[in-house]
Amino acid sequence: MDTLPSRPALRRGAALLAAAVLSACSSTPLPPWPDASTSPGTVSQPPATRTVPPPLGTAPRPGAVTAPVSESPITPGAVDAPAAELPYGAAVAARFPDPPVRYDTPGLADGRRAFTTNAELTQWLRQLAAAQRGTTRAQMLDLGLSQRSEPIHALVLTRAKGTDVAALDASGRPTVLLIGQQHGDEPAGSEALLVLARELAQGLLEPMLERINVILVPRANPDGADAGQRTTANGIDMNRDHLLLQTPEARALARLVRNYRPIAIVDAHEYTVAGRFLEKFQAIQRYDVLLQHATTANVPEFMTKAALEWYQQPLVKALGDAGLSQEWYYTTSTRPDDLRVSMGGTRPDTGRNVNGLKNAVSLLVETRGVGIGRTHIQRRVHSQVTALTSTLRSTVERAGNLEQVRSFVARDTAAQACRGEVVVEAGPTSTQHDLLMLDPDTGADKTVRVDWDSSLRLRALKHRARPCGYWLGAGAADAVERLKLLGLQVMRVAEPGSVLADIYQENSRDTADRQDVRGTVAGSGQIIRAQVTPVRSAIDVPAGSYFVSLNQPLSNLAVAALEPDTQSSYFANRLIANLADTARVMAPPSLVFEETD
Repeated sequence: MDTLPSRPALRRGAALLAAAVLSACSSTPLPPWPDASTSPGTVSQPPATRTVPPPLGTAPRPGAVTAPVSESPITPGAVDAPAAELPYGAAVAARFPDPPVRYDTPGLADGRRAFTTNAELTQWLRQLAAAQRGTTRAQMLDLGLSQRSEPIHALVLTRAKGTDVAALDASGRPTVLLIGQQHGDEPAGSEALLVLARELAQGLLEPMLERINVILVPRANPDGADAGQRTTANGIDMNRDHLLLQTPEARALARLVRNYRPIAIVDAHEYTVAGRFLEKFQAIQRYDVLLQHATTANVPEFMTKAALEWYQQPLVKALGDAGLSQEWYYTTSTRPDDLRVSMGGTRPDTGRNVNGLKNAVSLLVETRGVGIGRTHIQRRVHSQVTALTSTLRSTVERAGNLEQVRSFVARDTAAQACRGEVVVEAGPTSTQHDLLMLDPDTGADKTVRVDWDSSLRLRALKHRARPCGYWLGAGAADAVERLKLLGLQVMRVAEPGSVLADIYQENSRDTADRQDVRGTVAGSGQIIRAQVTPVRSAIDVPAGSYFVSLNQPLSNLAVAALEPDTQSSYFANRLIANLADTARVMAPPSLVFEETD
């Protein structure tokens, strides 16, 4: 795997670091925000001959990849649900007719009961990489192994001079990352990404590569897909593991994002159709697609603006033009007596939120599919293909704007070190909302008014003065490795010294389960819930300990990981053993550093 260029190994003298921090504190001018009334094409619209003609999948083309299906095993959880087991009848099913196109992957073949297997997925990507033609380059990446030693693959598609990190950077084109099947029982995203991989490599979407690079990870959780279960093999919900990085699957994605630095990251999921919604509201889910951008504390304002104006608005239109319905993403807890409905969570643990803190446009696309087997699978895949294609098109049309905004955000985020306040923890705003659902017997629309936790307007639950950085004791090496995997620069203290810091005075603690909007986070174990007070003090800093400066573009990730009194923190989840091993550095430190390997 290619890695980003390393910085100089040794940096000596207080003046160097202090000057860097202080210079960052100067004001950074805002770039002019492109006029929302102006057509996106005025900035970087490709010529008319490059327009991608919708819809996709109308017919196979010469040279398209085929894969064997007759000998494929039936994987648990991937079998069609008999009609009697569906949570609704023909009247509801009639609301979701097949699309006017038919998609072709191994798992979508006629008579097939299993979705595309891991072996077939590998074959599909390998053949696409081998069949590259003209100026389009395709390369299959081995991202690592799952817990049961299944390979996790990505496909890089580009018209750069190569497929490595340096070549994509040199191309000047923004990179989009599309991720499928973090939850193994949500197959439509994976099948859709196989379709998109083919269309980008040798089909209708290939002209987009004149303007963007695309990386696809069709199946991030191969063990879960094989078992037909939401979690990874050890029972962890990997989509709550993107800050802690406890699973090899989450670490594989983190490494990919760190190295290739995509400007936009789209996460394809499916949501529960009946289940607890039928139990609580006597209604069936109606929407083809649920959408949400990153909604956690400290996501840069301009990245949110880009997500909403340049991605979400065109996406809603594309879905409407295709006759597909959409709503904000929402869910409800597993408690039968809890009638609240919540948008996607506000904690910095999901891929959607962590990638937002990496200064990317981060989007969640969920289709209706969990709990109904293969029912409506062509429509579900069509919904994913339509949504994901829209995000690619948005990146094509806004390529120059996106690079300008991210450059500003990187400078501006670093410039906040030692200044003002930072939100340590945020929560949603409680309101009410009318959801359009379906009567399970008649299939008619049914409006349900619900108590609604909105993530669109966050409430600051806890905030503190923004430090210059964080000091970590020498025993925090495990935490340091994870911070580096997230893309943060961590410096090792080369010579003993002292710093002005806020140490954490513990007031109380107990243990509890990690929670999200669904309930207890799967596989999370007991966390430490500590109440702390920052206390100003001069502390001795030994050689071999660490410093994480907030004068860097991804500094908000450090805040999410290192403030100890939140449930997502490294201390709460026992990656940092003792509160004494961490402190908030409140003035530019006069220390000698060496960068960690």
